[in-house]
Amino acid sequence: MISEYNVFIVGVGGTGILSAAALLGEAAVRQGEKVRVGEIHGLAQRGGVVNCDVRIGDKVFGSIIMDLKANVLLSLELAETLRALKKVSPEGTIVMNSYRMVPPGLSAKGDQYPDEEKVLAITKGFTKNVFILDALKLAKKAGDPRAMNVVMIGALAGITGFPLKKDLLRESIEDLFPKAADINKKAFDLGYRELSASCVKH
Repeated sequence: MISEYNVFIVGVGGTGILSAAALLGEAAVRQGEKVRVGEIHGLAQRGGVVNCDVRIGDKVFGSIIMDLKANVLLSLELAETLRALKKVSPEGTIVMNSYRMVPPGLSAKGDQYPDEEKVLAITKGFTKNVFILDALKLAKKAGDPRAMNVVMIGALAGITGFPLKKDLLRESIEDLFPKAADINKKAFDLGYRELSASCVKH
């Protein structure tokens, strides 16, 4: 049984954060673990900021992950990684998508969207375990760009020490995405292989 494992998921509406959290929760239940999924902060509409807390284990009593307590920060949108860095443990892992959703009107305000190298440089100040992948490209390879979130869950499953069984995550895909199970399983496998074998580690 898992004692405590915390995954903080961040991104924007339209990137499938709620489905990603549901997939983790379903797999945890199948494995016989206790799981709590925190409330959504922000707006789930396309472009709005969305955060999800997924807490797994016997010693989990609340649904909100405290600062510095996330084992993994899973970011589905590049710049949103920066908003959530305070959550990740110094010994934790950051897995982020290179996908960019630039807010409309950003340049009009005089702001600039951070580039990938800047985001990486900042994240390295919080933990040495940082992975980045192009989940959109892999989702398209699987057959549907909307499967980007499942690519990221596959990558999450490839982290050393991740406590949920890969097979149970794949089984959960069948229940949550019955009409597109094959595409989403392929997306999951592509994400898993990308992180465990060929993802760039910084």
